[in-house]
Amino acid sequence: MESTVSRKDVIVIGGPTASGKTALSVELAKRINGQIISADSMQIYKEMNIGTAKVTKEEMQGIKHYMIDIVSPNERYSVADFKNDAENAIEEMIKNGYTPIIVGGTGLYVNSLIYNINYPELEFDKEYRDYLEERADKEGLETLYKEALEIDKEATQKISVKDRKRILRILEIYKQTGKTKTQLEIESRSVPPKYNYKVFAINYDRQKLYDRINLRVDKMLEEGLIKEVENIKNKYSDFPTAMQGLGYKEVVEYLKEEISYEEMVEKIKQESRRYAKRQITWFKAIPNIIWLNAEDGVNKNIEIILEETN
Repeated sequence: MESTVSRKDVIVIGGPTASGKTALSVELAKRINGQIISADSMQIYKEMNIGTAKVTKEEMQGIKHYMIDIVSPNERYSVADFKNDAENAIEEMIKNGYTPIIVGGTGLYVNSLIYNINYPELEFDKEYRDYLEERADKEGLETLYKEALEIDKEATQKISVKDRKRILRILEIYKQTGKTKTQLEIESRSVPPKYNYKVFAINYDRQKLYDRINLRVDKMLEEGLIKEVENIKNKYSDFPTAMQGLGYKEVVEYLKEEISYEEMVEKIKQESRRYAKRQITWFKAIPNIIWLNAEDGVNKNIEIILEETN
């Protein structure tokens, strides 16, 4: 007999990259008549499969997944777009009698839902973006990071000094609204979320997680990550954000002969480990989050989730 959870409950499974979110969420969905919404800012892109460790048809095991392969690498897709599409998907699932399960490691995506953050509809200012891009190339991204830090310390400290996309976004929001990203988020959180989000995250022994990340990068390269990047670069003339993704930007540097193959491999592994560390810090900041121990295994963690949601 299937277990059930409250119709208004939405389960969230977060955690660092390579921690086993996919396997846990699929097994959980099978147990509770669930469907899955991906909260991964890279798996939204079509044709970007290897470098994003995108869930495969086999791994889905017949469970419907939303928010995967929804935009082309040359399209822009914002957190506001994600929130709107994800809430529509949640509504559809509940209407059809399914339990929604949000799965992913992109903290901004998760936060937009659990805190009901409503981002202002900002018109894309191409002229200002080009100006920032040019400055980043000439003066170095660190210069813009320092400017963002002065404008919005809280938001900037949460991201990497190499996160070009989000550094530029902090500066763009401030220019267009006269308010910081943090201010806007605080203002928008005054309205409680429509659903009862139950947030879980997978905890992994740090060294074992890093070993898994290193092995995953080796596997991506064996499966043809370089060829995947070449195909995308040949097909599209413009990649607003896609090629800034972890694993992709390093391959682009290698293809431009800016770094050696060995340097590329080590850089992807190092940046992936750093990203995992930031993800852990991000999820630790969520109040009332329930941590699951990866080494307890899928079945035990499903039991914990069911106990907390019933």
